[in-house]
Amino acid sequence: MTLSSATLAQEVDDEDPGKLQMVGEDIKLYVTAPLHAERPQWVRFGAALGAIAFAYHFDDDVREQLDTAIVPPGVEPDTKDTRDAAPAALALGGTWLAAVMLDDDVGRREAGAMLEAAALSGAAAYALKEIGGRERPYQTDDPSSFRNDGDAFPSLHSTAAFAIGTVLAESGNDKHRWLRRTLGYGIAAHTAYSRLDHDAHWLSDTVAGAALGIATARFVMKRREGAPERGRFAIVPMGDGVQLSYTVLLRD
Repeated sequence: MTLSSATLAQEVDDEDPGKLQMVGEDIKLYVTAPLHAERPQWVRFGAALGAIAFAYHFDDDVREQLDTAIVPPGVEPDTKDTRDAAPAALALGGTWLAAVMLDDDVGRREAGAMLEAAALSGAAAYALKEIGGRERPYQTDDPSSFRNDGDAFPSLHSTAAFAIGTVLAESGNDKHRWLRRTLGYGIAAHTAYSRLDHDAHWLSDTVAGAALGIATARFVMKRREGAPERGRFAIVPMGDGVQLSYTVLLRD
């Protein structure tokens, strides 16, 4: 299954700019979140940095255990990107499909939260990739190879998987919490391991992606608590794949 990038369709009404402002406010608050963080958030941020640093210490060891090898210059191995994206995409798509079949608005909002968390965290991950420039493990045997026109740090697959998985794990009531957390975090952890096993990322890349995905999912879920539904998620067949769309209605 091939997934295209998520798209955002908006219907703008000059007489009702308030809802448009809400969409922009979400993005603004996400970008400026560090400026408004309180002590608990900074503690969690410090813990995340510590986990990334700890994982960085074992980047070489983990790669040796997985027995991967550097490829010749100019050769890019098959890192199975599409296959590794499938579990998280199926979790998102399955949530939406179940909501449609059951005519469940709560399920639709959950799928929308998954997509929003994946989109926001994915954009942040791309920005960090550009800043870090870390080479992938199949390109170098040096885990310290930053600022070298690479795109390894952080793992985008892990970021999106943990964003989607966290929403799945922490949404809904507590009746089936253990099952939700097993599925949500299990899918995310499997995705992170697959990226290591397929030589696409270093261990610290996946840990950074996990931290970013979880933090973004919690941000989105908190913003949506008690808020009215502002959009609708849909899956549209497109040739040999599907397109994910999130339509934001800006007028009643």
